[in-house]
Amino acid sequence: MNTIDTLHFAMRALTAHRLRTLLSASGIAIGIAAVILLTSIGEGIQRFVLAEFTQFGTNILSINPGKTSTHGASVGAISSARPLTVEDAVALKASRYAQYTNAGLMGNAEIRVAGLSRRVSVLGEGPDFARAFNMKVAIGQFLPADDPRNPRAYAVLGSKTRAELFGNTNPLGASVQVGASRFRIIGVMESKGQVLGFDLDDTVYIPTARALEIFNRTGVMEIQIAYLPGAPLQAVIDDARRILVARHGREDFTLRPQQQMLDTLGTVLDVLTFAVAALGGVSLLVGAVGMVTLMHIAVAERVTEIGLLTALGATRARIRILFLMESTVLSTLGGLVGLAVGTGLAWLLKTLVSGLPVSTPWDYVLGALGVSVLIGLAAGVVPAMRAARLDPVEALRDE
Repeated sequence: MNTIDTLHFAMRALTAHRLRTLLSASGIAIGIAAVILLTSIGEGIQRFVLAEFTQFGTNILSINPGKTSTHGASVGAISSARPLTVEDAVALKASRYAQYTNAGLMGNAEIRVAGLSRRVSVLGEGPDFARAFNMKVAIGQFLPADDPRNPRAYAVLGSKTRAELFGNTNPLGASVQVGASRFRIIGVMESKGQVLGFDLDDTVYIPTARALEIFNRTGVMEIQIAYLPGAPLQAVIDDARRILVARHGREDFTLRPQQQMLDTLGTVLDVLTFAVAALGGVSLLVGAVGMVTLMHIAVAERVTEIGLLTALGATRARIRILFLMESTVLSTLGGLVGLAVGTGLAWLLKTLVSGLPVSTPWDYVLGALGVSVLIGLAAGVVPAMRAARLDPVEALRDE
């Protein structure tokens, strides 16, 4: 009996008990489909979140007021941390790694245009904001490079704000009242949609110094440095720290590199994807138990057949190969069906639910298929050894 004959014999054994074969293969197929579907959703979420954070660029260093780490200072000491200011952002332009700097803050205010009013997010930004964050202007221009301490009262509208207040009318040159101050509209931004729940289109951009006056603040919420591509991150951090320490007298601020945040976020999302894959693996484990049960039943039901094969000259090794091949073929077929079902469901979800990020990770797909083959081999080992050890005379007497 050669390998081809052994394969044909295994296939005939599987087709002779169609219902049992179908049920056992279904357990593997459901497990594989669950792994593929869950990891597709997990991978899709990972790519979606990372894309949301990276659409504005990755070479950003954010600086926030206050020091988040503790270095043994007295618990009762009163904090004397200085706020971050527009002047700090101007000073950071001297960094040899800085491409753009921006001092920004955000608030919520009511705006009025020709009797219409609307409450929107008001962003106080510098003239480099659009270039630093890859934002594009649809019509007009972004905030000009005025004196950062006393800029002109200009405003740039988000696309949704423009549509709500002006419709299809060109708003350039019109006046808009933000809080108690009036601004002249000089531009409209291209639509960016929502980013993690924040609508970038329902906004108004005004100069940072003007926003400080409207919201009665002494310092900005954050300073961003867009550093040169390829610049060593630690050198960028050290240079920014040197400049601000020279101005503040001590390190009363926190530096947050976006790349480190993305690396941490990517690690967390990788763990999430692995966790959902493990959940699908539970279904695969259940299918493996069913496979082991099936092969033990097959040996018990085919004792006479095994005795006949042995009497006709089949060696113990050939008997072992026969049962191992049978279980491997069964698990492989189940794995292929599960692969087709899982990828089909993932594609269907992506097509029908437009807001659901779904992306099939093919490394997990191939890994799941390989696991199904290994399950077949593992499930057939003990039954195959049991079948090979049967005494042919006693096996022929069995009914």
